[in-house]
Amino acid sequence: MKLISTAFQHEGQIPSRYTCDGENISPPLSLRGIPAKAQSLALVMEDPDVPRNLRQDGMWDHWIVFNIPPTLTEIREGEEPPGVAGIGTGGEPGYSGPCPPDREHRYYIKVYALDAELRLAPGATKRQLEEAMKGHVVSEAVLMGRYARRRG
Repeated sequence: MKLISTAFQHEGQIPSRYTCDGENISPPLSLRGIPAKAQSLALVMEDPDVPRNLRQDGMWDHWIVFNIPPTLTEIREGEEPPGVAGIGTGGEPGYSGPCPPDREHRYYIKVYALDAELRLAPGATKRQLEEAMKGHVVSEAVLMGRYARRRG
């Protein structure tokens, strides 16, 4: 499975349009090679570079969606994929763009192909999603982008 964006290359710079310094909208995403046995998809966007004095685990979850139809191959800019919205670290459903407080951070967008639909309620956390996905992941794809805020 492969996850790409027309907005930035893997390991490239995320344009400010998709961050708290811009329009804070989700980037366009394309998914290729979804396995035929996939029954649903799950999407997670996370930042593992959060200063430990702000979050002990060093992680900030920006976007969580699960039970996405496995026929989905495109997520348009600024749109939420069809599925069930989870809750990110900020406590809200939906996309929350990069907004690093200190330096350049890495942002991992991950899509998982699952062999089942998950029995999770709307508003599930990433931890709950990861627990529910155990034993059901048939493939995954990752797109990583970087972002640092400009200092005035």
